[in-house]
Amino acid sequence: MTVTIKLGQLAEFLGATLRGDGDKDITGLATLQEAGPGQVSFLANPQYRKFLAVSHAAAVLLKSADAEGFAGDALLVPDPYLAYAKISHLFDPKPKALPGVHPSAIIAEDAHVDAMASVGAFAVIESGARIAAGVTVGAHCFIGARSEVGEGGWLAPRVTLYHDVRIGKRVVIQSGAVLGGEGFGFANEKGIWQKIAQIGGVLVGDDVEIGVNTAVDRGALADTVIGNGVKLDNQIQIAHNVQIGDHTAMAACVGISGSTKIGKHCTIAGGVGMVGHIEVCDGVFVTGMTMVTRSITEPGAYSSGTAMQPAAEWRKSAARIRQLDDMARRLLQMEKVVEAVTSGGKASSEG
Repeated sequence: MTVTIKLGQLAEFLGATLRGDGDKDITGLATLQEAGPGQVSFLANPQYRKFLAVSHAAAVLLKSADAEGFAGDALLVPDPYLAYAKISHLFDPKPKALPGVHPSAIIAEDAHVDAMASVGAFAVIESGARIAAGVTVGAHCFIGARSEVGEGGWLAPRVTLYHDVRIGKRVVIQSGAVLGGEGFGFANEKGIWQKIAQIGGVLVGDDVEIGVNTAVDRGALADTVIGNGVKLDNQIQIAHNVQIGDHTAMAACVGISGSTKIGKHCTIAGGVGMVGHIEVCDGVFVTGMTMVTRSITEPGAYSSGTAMQPAAEWRKSAARIRQLDDMARRLLQMEKVVEAVTSGGKASSEG
C-alpha cells in the first residue's frame, strides 16, 4: 500500500518550518544515503552530515543550524529524530485488523470481547478474560483466565498472557512474548528444591511496548509491575515481583532478578544484568553489559567491565588483573616498611 502526502501537509503535521515546494508528493522515508525522489530523510547524527549534500531525498528534516548552506527542500524542526519518529506512523504498512472474531478462535462463554475488538485465527481466550474496544489479538495468541487487555492494545501473533495478567491501554506486545509465567522460586529442603507457588499476577500500565520473546514473570505474592510508557526490547527477562517505573526503557537481552525496583525515566542498555532485591533511583543510565550488584541511589550514568581492546592487549590486562591481589599485599608491606623507616628516622633526628 502506497501512501502519498504533500510536503506541506507534513510540515503542518509537525509544526515545522517549510523551506521548499509544499506541493511535492512524499511517498515514504529513507536514510540520507538511500533516499530517492518522493522520500523524506533526516539528519540527527552529525557523523552523517557528509551525506547531506549528495542525498537524493525529496526533503530532509533538519535543525535550522544544519540547514545553512543546504540547497534542497527541508522541514526545519528542533529535533529531527523525534520528527522522523512522528511521521513514520503515517507511512507504516502494517496491516490493520478489522473488528470481529475469526471462526477458528476459541472463546470461553464468560469471557468478554468487545464488538470493536479483533481476534485472529486459532486464538484462545479463557474464562473471565476481558478484551476491550480497539484491541487486536493476533493469530495463535493465548489469553489466560481473568486476564484483561485495555483499549487499543495490539498483540502480535503468538503472544501468551497467563492468568491474572492486566494490561493497560494502547499496549503493544510483540510475537513470542510471555507475560505471567511462573517466577523462579524454590526453597531448599536438605538439598532438594521445593517449588514455591507464584500466586501474584502481572500489572502493565498504559502505552507500554514489549518486544519479541521477552518474558515478564508473575509475582510470587504481590504483582510484578510495569509502569506507564515503559519500553522493553526483545529477549528481556523480568523476574517475579520486579517493579519498573514510568517511561523507563530497556534494550535487548537485559536480565532483571527478582524483587528489584527500578525508578522512572531510566535507560538500561543491552545485556545489562541486575541482581535481586536492589533499588535503582529515577534518572539512571546503565551502559551496555554492566552488572549491577548493589542499589543505585543517585541519578547518572553507571558502567562496569572493561572496554574492547585488541586481543593481545586484553590478555596482558587480564594477566595483570589476576596479579592485583598479590600486588596489593606487596604494596601494603612496602607502605609499612616506609612508615617504619620514616618514623624511625624522625625519632633519631628528634633525639
